[in-house]
Amino acid sequence: MRSYAGVDWASEKHDVLVCDETGEELLAATFAHDETGLRSLCRALMRHDVQLVAVERPDGLLVERLLDAGLRVLALHPNQVAATRARFRAAGGKSDRFDAFVLCELARTDSHRFRVLEPDSDQTKALRALTRGREELVQARVALCNQLRAELERFWPAPIGLFSELDSQISLAFLEHYPSPFEARTLGQKRMAAFLARNRYSGSQTPARLVAKLRSAPQGRAGAGEIHARRRLVLALIAALKPIVADIKALEREIAQALECHPDGRIFRSLFRDPKSVVTAATMLAEIGDCRARYPTADTLAGDAGQAPVAVESGKRKVACFRWACNKRLRDAFCTLADSTRQWHPWAQAHYARAIADGHDHPRATRTLGRAWCRVVWRCWQDRTAYDPARHRGLQQHCLVTIPGSSGPRPDLAATQRMLGATVTDPAARRAERAALDGKPTSANPLPLFRQPMVRNRAGG
Repeated sequence: MRSYAGVDWASEKHDVLVCDETGEELLAATFAHDETGLRSLCRALMRHDVQLVAVERPDGLLVERLLDAGLRVLALHPNQVAATRARFRAAGGKSDRFDAFVLCELARTDSHRFRVLEPDSDQTKALRALTRGREELVQARVALCNQLRAELERFWPAPIGLFSELDSQISLAFLEHYPSPFEARTLGQKRMAAFLARNRYSGSQTPARLVAKLRSAPQGRAGAGEIHARRRLVLALIAALKPIVADIKALEREIAQALECHPDGRIFRSLFRDPKSVVTAATMLAEIGDCRARYPTADTLAGDAGQAPVAVESGKRKVACFRWACNKRLRDAFCTLADSTRQWHPWAQAHYARAIADGHDHPRATRTLGRAWCRVVWRCWQDRTAYDPARHRGLQQHCLVTIPGSSGPRPDLAATQRMLGATVTDPAARRAERAALDGKPTSANPLPLFRQPMVRNRAGG
């Protein structure tokens, strides 16, 4: 007889309930979140021959141990579990043991409505750890940079706009040498030139212009004691920022190497033109994974990526609403892909322009284009092939040039190739992509000239 289990996980303990296919309780226990407890939990589930284990998270140490024990796991969204509680208890009570019961019942009666968790390869897990770790470091860098900017605005705003970015290497080096107006009082053109040469400054601003910007900035009226205290705070923030900036660059190099070595890396690199573009491509690969059964259709990928709206219907009312429940990282990656390609890719430009003409604002038009890219990416991902514009029917139809004839219009291959060469040039595409990505690295293959005007699209339209 089949049996099912629900595990309500926590940081210190896990409540487990096991029942058979008729709903009869076989086991109700609590296991500690330590090595002994996890081993006992897995042994208990295997001893009762559990077919499915329902849990409210798709990753983590507990899920890894369940998968390693050969158990099939249903990773349920907390909103799904919360909506099911009222099905079994009208009074609104809640406990960890009751949540384990709800999870167990969902595994027993509604398992056909959910997908079994399919583990990714070790390479994909490593790439996901790198991209998510970089994202957290970027968030920490932005928070510290905002704190540094706020501190400088209180007593010395001159260095804020001196260089392109406050957290750039040259800007942090300047603040490390001149953390307050006291140190910068004697700073002239010669000293500025020496500082720039010592730090290998490659910007376009001259020492005279930088000194002029410092002199023209508003001067504070803080006393010597306050300036000394704020100078100490500026140095502390710089000391915290510099290693984070260096670690982010090191992680980006590791991400580029991991993406290059991944079997599916070429699929996602082919979507971008800039060789420096690796972060967005790596994020898409890491979040989509390498298990093809996870997204059986392109619509499931578009829904999980937040590119497809949620339909709300009631009587005569029918509206499309923003999809909040999705993979936020995957949504950002597809929106970045859509926003970059709309500036150089003819098919993407036309798709975005149609959405704008239909009255959509920029974010919604970007998601509309992102949904179209989901179909292309899904087809390439399923076929394990890189994106080839020559097989993209939507692009071929958009760029096809025809000439009238006695037997009807016929394609003009030479004119089509000339138009494509004028529309999608490699330097123009890379400049547009860099502007759209706002300096984020990705990677790409060059877009080849189109060999045939009408090729059946295996990459979606």
